[in-house]
Amino acid sequence: MRTLARETNGPKTPLQLLDQRLHADPSRVVLRPFHLGWQSRRSKSGRAMRLVEDVASLSETRAATEYRRVRRDFDERHWQTEQMFEDRFAEVETHLGLEKGRFSRERQRLIGAYFCHEYTYAAAALMNPSIVPHPDQSGMKGDAVRFVMSLRAVGEGHISSIAFREGIATPDGGFELWPQSAFATSVELDDETLTDSDASVTVHRHKESSLGNTVIFPITEQQAGGLEDLRMVRFDHGFGDYEWIGTYTAYSGKSIRSELLRTRDFANFDLQPIEGRAGRNKGMALFPEKIGGKYAMIGRQDGKNLYLLKSDRLDCWNTEGKLLMEPEYPWEFVQIGNCGSPIRTDEGWLFFTHGVGAMRKYSLGCALLDLDDPTKMIGRVKEPVLTAENADRSGYVPNVVYTCGVLRVGERLLVPYGISDSAVGFATVEIAELLDLMR
Repeated sequence: MRTLARETNGPKTPLQLLDQRLHADPSRVVLRPFHLGWQSRRSKSGRAMRLVEDVASLSETRAATEYRRVRRDFDERHWQTEQMFEDRFAEVETHLGLEKGRFSRERQRLIGAYFCHEYTYAAAALMNPSIVPHPDQSGMKGDAVRFVMSLRAVGEGHISSIAFREGIATPDGGFELWPQSAFATSVELDDETLTDSDASVTVHRHKESSLGNTVIFPITEQQAGGLEDLRMVRFDHGFGDYEWIGTYTAYSGKSIRSELLRTRDFANFDLQPIEGRAGRNKGMALFPEKIGGKYAMIGRQDGKNLYLLKSDRLDCWNTEGKLLMEPEYPWEFVQIGNCGSPIRTDEGWLFFTHGVGAMRKYSLGCALLDLDDPTKMIGRVKEPVLTAENADRSGYVPNVVYTCGVLRVGERLLVPYGISDSAVGFATVEIAELLDLMR
C-alpha cells in the first residue's frame, strides 16, 4: 500500500493506492453464436443452409477427422464444449427447419461448431468498475465484507460487455479477489425471441458456472454496440428486502439509452429499459433507498452539470431534475458527473464525482449531501482526490481515472477505479478523512 501524492508540488490526498491491478487479457475467451443473421434464411440458397449441406456432404471418415481437429483445438480452452456445440446445433436445426434425426450426434456437434466462434471479451480493455456487498455474507466477521465487482470489458470490435469478480474486503483497507478458472461462459437468454430494441429481457447464469466466470453480452438491438459503465447499488426495499440494481448505458452503435440491470441472486438478471426523458442520458446512479417516498438518482441532463432526479417508478424517469452541482473548479470546468451511487454516512450522503479539465483530463472528486434532502449540498472537495499520474496517464484513452462505485467496509471505503480505459486499480481511504476535506 502506498500513499498517493496528487501532484509533485501540490497537496496530498488521503487515498492510499493498493498494489494489485487488473489488466486486459486476450486469453479470456468465450464461445458465442456465429452469424445469427443467417438463421432467418431457410431457403436452400441461404448461406446458413449451404453451410449445413457442406458439412452433410462430408464422408463419415472426413467428418470424424474434422471434429477431432475441433476438439483438439478448443476442448482445453472452454468448458462443456461438446454440450455447447449440441445446444448450438439445436438452435440451428429449429431456425432452419432441418429434418429431425437426419444427422448423427457427432455430425450435429460438428455443425454446431461451425455456428460458434471464440470471442475475446476483455482483450482491448478492462475498466470502470463498480462494487457492492455480495448477497451472501455468511461467515464474515469483524466488518469484513464479501463483495461483487462489475467491470466493463472491451473486446473484439470495441464491444463492451459486463464481467464480474468476487472477493472479500477487510476494514484495514485490504482485499482479496477470488481466483478465476480458465473458462468463461456467457449468460443465456431465457426467451430467444426477445431481441427487439424496446424489450426487457431476462438472462441467467449457467447453473454450474461461477459469477466470476460469467459475462453479460449485448442482446437487444439497442445494446448491440455495447453495455457501458454499470453502476451497481444494493437497494433496500425495507424490512430486509434487498435487490441489486445497476444503471448502465445501452449503445446501439448510433444512439444511447439508460437501462437497468436487476437481480436478487446474481444468477438471474433482468435487463430493462428506462423510460422517460432522463433515460436518454448517460451516467445515472441510484440512491440505495427511497428518499421521501420516491426513488432518487444523480445524473446529468445537459451534458455538463449534475442533477437530482426523483420518480415513483424505477423504470420511468420523466420529471425534470433539480440542479445539484455545476463545475466550480478548474479541474472540472468542462463537465462533472457522478462516479456511482451515494454512500450513507452519519454526516450525509457521500458520493464520488468525476471532473473533466484542461486537455480532457479526468479526475475524481467527492461531495456530501443532506440525508433527508439531498438537494442540499453540505460540502464538496476543492481539489481532486485522485488523478492520473506518471505511467497511469497512458492507455487506450489517456489521462483518465474513473470509477462507477465504491464499497463501504467499516469506516473505510474500497475504491476500484479505471486507469486510462485500459486497466483497473484499487485505493482505500478512511471516510472521516474525506469528510474532513469538505469542511
